Amino acid sequence: MTLPVALSGTDVIGQAKTGTGKTLGFGLPLLERVTVPADVEAGRAKPEQLTDAPQALVVVPTRELCTQVTNDLLTAGKVRNVRVLAIYGGRAYEPQVEALRKGVDVIVGTPGRLLDLAGQKKLDLSHVRGLVLDEADEMLDLGFLPDVEKIIQLLPPKRQTMLFSATMPGAVIGLARRYMSQPTHIRATAPDDEGATVANITQRVYRAHSMDKPEMVSRILQADGRGLAMIFCRTKRTAADIAEQLAKRGFASGAVHGDLGQGAREQALRAFRNGKVDVLVCTDVAARGIDVEGVTHVINYQSPEDEKTYLHRVGRTGRAGASGTAVTLVDWDDIPRWQLINKALDLGFSDPVETYSTSPHLFEELGIPAGTKGVLPRAERTRAGLAAEEVEDLGETGGRGRRSSSAPVEERAPRAPRTPRQRRRTRGGSALDSAEPVATPAAQEPLDGDASAEPRTPRRRRRTRVSAATAVLDTVEAVQTVEPEAEPKPRRRTRASKPVEIEVGTDIATEAEPAVKPRRRTRAAKPVEIDVEAEVVTETKPRRRTRAAKPVEIEVGTDIATDVEPEVKPRRRTRAAKPVDAVEAVATAEAAEAPAKPRRRTRTPKAAQPES
Repeated sequence: MTLPVALSGTDVIGQAKTGTGKTLGFGLPLLERVTVPADVEAGRAKPEQLTDAPQALVVVPTRELCTQVTNDLLTAGKVRNVRVLAIYGGRAYEPQVEALRKGVDVIVGTPGRLLDLAGQKKLDLSHVRGLVLDEADEMLDLGFLPDVEKIIQLLPPKRQTMLFSATMPGAVIGLARRYMSQPTHIRATAPDDEGATVANITQRVYRAHSMDKPEMVSRILQADGRGLAMIFCRTKRTAADIAEQLAKRGFASGAVHGDLGQGAREQALRAFRNGKVDVLVCTDVAARGIDVEGVTHVINYQSPEDEKTYLHRVGRTGRAGASGTAVTLVDWDDIPRWQLINKALDLGFSDPVETYSTSPHLFEELGIPAGTKGVLPRAERTRAGLAAEEVEDLGETGGRGRRSSSAPVEERAPRAPRTPRQRRRTRGGSALDSAEPVATPAAQEPLDGDASAEPRTPRRRRRTRVSAATAVLDTVEAVQTVEPEAEPKPRRRTRASKPVEIEVGTDIATEAEPAVKPRRRTRAAKPVEIDVEAEVVTETKPRRRTRAAKPVEIEVGTDIATDVEPEVKPRRRTRAAKPVDAVEAVATAEAAEAPAKPRRRTRTPKAAQPES
């Protein structure tokens, strides 16, 4: 029905069910409109009509469909030697650019890579005389409409435009009205074929539990007369998980989804076409246009999103007059979605039967032998598997699966072994064992080249702790002084801190805190003096560029215990904190409050006298 209209040069909107030959419906008219050297030799064209620029363009939504349409057009145009080129993403630019430079007649491509090469001035679309949008509704669903409109604007106004799809929503009709000239809408159906799907496809719908689905699928795949099978999932993660589980159960399975590199996707499809893999687990990226001979079973592992997706999934079987079986497993959560699909397509499965992997009607309806388990017997594992199909080096772009840009590991030059760092354990600035020489790496040899030279001195910036603790007790006969293990190195441009002097009398225990670590460019702290006889506590803290606070004098009677608080650590450019003195009066003396803190350029307050 399409060929007479399309060969006359009229715009066409073609709609037909899956598996009815839409590819050659638009492919043959395109190949007839292309001028090749064979036409000049036969006298059907003039030599000036020949050109190396593309004369026909086919836009498809997925990479797998692009490869399939290219192969079909190459087969159909082999006699006239028509040059057909596939342009799609996920592979290197250079081979595609080189093929465009040599000359091409028909281009089949995805919108993204077509716009990319056209923007780089590598693709000239000014000589295109025929445009085809295959699976036009899918391109609209995937958001390709802006890209398609940009591509159409690059084409000459006088051309033939054809749209082909199994489903034709209203948005595609609107696109046709804008960019087509008086199109002819052709809808092909068989007289005895009622419904939206092909009549020779047996459909089964079961309500299944998600945890029992892998076991059900494993038993369905062992049905009598089962050939190649395709399993469709909604998410990429589910597809990868199911493919891995089936491989563990003994099935030769492969996966096709968006997380795989283009090389791995084409490897799985080639293995599936060649029979090395008989189960292909995929997402909806493979639900459009994929034509593989011998597919007998299609299993919807998860319910599709809408009725159009269901039609394209089921249409992978029962192609070109063959028969097939479509099994849909609907989870309890997907029942409302499935009922909408069932109502739109009028399938008659509004309430699916609750089914498990051990249900007798599952074995009976699908022809599964009795006693079948979820693991394929070893005697039936005759397929070569996915590993038997080599991965083609496509020079893939991006970070996933890129292998061509880097040489194999065995071809790389070996790297020289890296010299490890020599760590020397020291204590107090000297090596632990001075008798044994310390090995020095070649990169750390002395300047004079003497390998027997003494070990180098420790690094200057090695940190050490100053441990100078002095304990003076009345009941102790001798004063024990702990000397530092290593003399600390003075810091640059800093003054050394003065020691703390403490005079000790009778019946008083005083414990001195370690000296405060000096800071850079600060004045040394004044010593703290304690006069035991007068029992006066004096504590001063120096500040940078501030006047020293006057001592606080407290007169206390007999039998008074005095506790000296540790010296407060000075802070840089901050005001001094008030000293805290706690005096416990045994007789009648009460605790005295500390005087107010003196401020700069103000009068010093008088010392507070405790009440007697």
